[in-house]
Amino acid sequence: MYDIITIGTATRDIFLRSSAFKHVRDPEHLKKIGFRKGEAECFALGAKIELDELYTTFGGGAVNTAISFARQGLRTTVVAKVGDDDIGKRVVANLRSEHITPLMVKDKKNKTAYSTILLLPGGERTILVYRGAADMLREQDIPFSKLKSKWAYVTPGRMPLSLMMHIVSSLKRASTRIAINPSGFYLSMGIKKLKALFKYVDVVLMNQEEASVLTGISYTKKRELFRKLDTLVRGIAVMTQGSQGALVSDGRYMYRAGTYKEQKLVDRTGAGDAFGSGFITGLIKKDDITYALKLASANAASVVEHVGAHTGAITEKEFNGRRFKYLDLDIEPLL
Repeated sequence: MYDIITIGTATRDIFLRSSAFKHVRDPEHLKKIGFRKGEAECFALGAKIELDELYTTFGGGAVNTAISFARQGLRTTVVAKVGDDDIGKRVVANLRSEHITPLMVKDKKNKTAYSTILLLPGGERTILVYRGAADMLREQDIPFSKLKSKWAYVTPGRMPLSLMMHIVSSLKRASTRIAINPSGFYLSMGIKKLKALFKYVDVVLMNQEEASVLTGISYTKKRELFRKLDTLVRGIAVMTQGSQGALVSDGRYMYRAGTYKEQKLVDRTGAGDAFGSGFITGLIKKDDITYALKLASANAASVVEHVGAHTGAITEKEFNGRRFKYLDLDIEPLL
């Protein structure tokens, strides 16, 4: 019996940093050519660009969260699909080095997913993604007989909804508690399609903008957002707010948490996975939302201080150190 299973994507990541990468803000012109936020990361066309730093690691939602869980001492396994290639073998070897049991599926046709991340000095980045085998997980790939765990954490990517329903219903029959961090692909399906899925789920995690898109309720109306989410989610709804912290509803109370200030912002990649896995670890260990918020915020703060989506994931000893003793927290009735 595992403490937690992660199900989702696994990738090979390469991070590139160069002073030649520029952050450009020009809403007037950029929005006209398809840059929705009016911002872009740019470099000179046709140039040979010198790199200041090159860093290779592994990523994907299933891998990032699994490493956070394992570093907190939880018995962890991963279900994901990789190519039958050298990179796929390295993904598996990396998981084993973190004391994680890999239940990986090899794809004979598609290569292991691959991401190239172009880093700016302030930690912002642009990600170039080849999804490959990561998007090819299918029902016949899932080792249902081996999914014996107290918890499951799912980062579905572009997994078919029918497969997702099969997975969560199977897990529920085994009394497994389920957390899901729905992808943009899933959120685009809308409430009607996701309603049945969310009824199986104990914790749903998303950022505030995603919650607004899903519910159709204004980004600024936090209580109304939670009231709507509480009608969809059978357990706990978590909304992250970036540097402002996070909000959580258990259907009765709204919990507000600030953030631990990062010592130096290096790379935002993986912050969401770090927060989500930290939060679920807190529930597994103490079944306490305030403790879970502290661990989630600490893990996210540490991850953004390092290059890579899980390089800075903290251990139990690090969390219990002096740095993470106090976090601004508040609880009030959700009227």
